Amino acid sequence: MSHLTYLEAAVVGLVQGVTELFPVSSLGHNVLIPALIGGSWATDLNVATPESPYLAFIVGLHVATAIALLIYFWRDWIRIIRGFFSSLGHFARPAEGTRRWQLQNANQKLAWMIILATIPVGLVGLAFEHEFRVLFGKPIRAAIFLVINGLILLAGEKFRRRASVQADHDIARERELVAAGQARREGPARHAAGHQAERATEYARGLESDQRMARTSYLKAVLIGTAQILALLAGISRDGVAMVAGMFAGLSREDAARFAFLLATPVILAAGGPILVGSLFSGVGAYFSVRFLVRYFRTRTLTPFAIYCFVVGGASLLYLGLIK
Repeated sequence: MSHLTYLEAAVVGLVQGVTELFPVSSLGHNVLIPALIGGSWATDLNVATPESPYLAFIVGLHVATAIALLIYFWRDWIRIIRGFFSSLGHFARPAEGTRRWQLQNANQKLAWMIILATIPVGLVGLAFEHEFRVLFGKPIRAAIFLVINGLILLAGEKFRRRASVQADHDIARERELVAAGQARREGPARHAAGHQAERATEYARGLESDQRMARTSYLKAVLIGTAQILALLAGISRDGVAMVAGMFAGLSREDAARFAFLLATPVILAAGGPILVGSLFSGVGAYFSVRFLVRYFRTRTLTPFAIYCFVVGGASLLYLGLIK
């Protein structure tokens, strides 16, 4: 990638942000779009080249996707992380009359379900990501796998297990009863809900979903997470295959989607982990630097920085000159 134009960056960034969460494969689209446009796009934006700088750019975009997921699910992640640490505390100090380690609530179990479900794709990604990208990161192969992804999604809907379909009906029936009860209590004075009330409703439904998912076995959670390995093939959607696997495990469509999004967060963070860590430390350093310098330059000069440059630059010249 000799350079990246603003137009290329904008298009790739938008496509990455949308298709990462839609079950249509972000990597598949990022492979196909440059090839379909052709010209400099096809040469500059080639994910299959060895040590592809375009791939590094895509990995960087994952950080923004992960941040968006964390912002949307921030309250859920606080509960899940607290559940993880509280489970460790219970392991260290089990309650009297209980087994050595016994999870106490849905947040604790969901935390461990996510951890266990992330391990398979994490291990395979670390070991074979390069081979998968070089072998399957070609536009024609990405197109083939995108078609296969569509078949997987259709098959997931057509051959859903009865338990998954029943779970959808049970959730819908329960919500109808709750809504009817609220309508009777509120009467004609009921007002349309605003954005804040809508988010509160979504959060409450998320809590209900977590309670339902916590009744799923660890084995099913690991199988759902393992399905994400297919997403190493450009054209196969991580969220799509995880949703299909979730419905096959008996989850409702809503719960399968939520679990897929929660599973995507640590995987995406891991992909852009070094960039995220570097960005965080860079931001912290910049914040404290500007805070110090704004006060420093009220009364002081540039002289100390000039001396620093002379010392470090001169010492580096001597050192490099001696070892070259």
